[in-house]
Amino acid sequence: MRIELFQVPGCARCDSAKAELQAVATAASVEWCEVNALDALDRAVDLGVLTLPALAIDGELVFTALPTPAQLAAELRRRRGCQGDGA
Repeated sequence: MRIELFQVPGCARCDSAKAELQAVATAASVEWCEVNALDALDRAVDLGVLTLPALAIDGELVFTALPTPAQLAAELRRRRGCQGDGA
């Protein structure tokens, strides 16, 4: 599984929550990528990113605003359950 945080440099909202969300991803053994939306504008548009910050999981825009760590953890658990791996 891969999480992409779409953000722009200097975004205070991005920076304030990033560490906690990244910790959730790391604890769940999920790949974490920070994407500069200005450098990857075509990809962001293709995913439907309209506001920043936004989170995509496995190439699907899941959160159009930053989730809480608990919301992200719940979504990762839900996706793992859908994969049928029992995690």
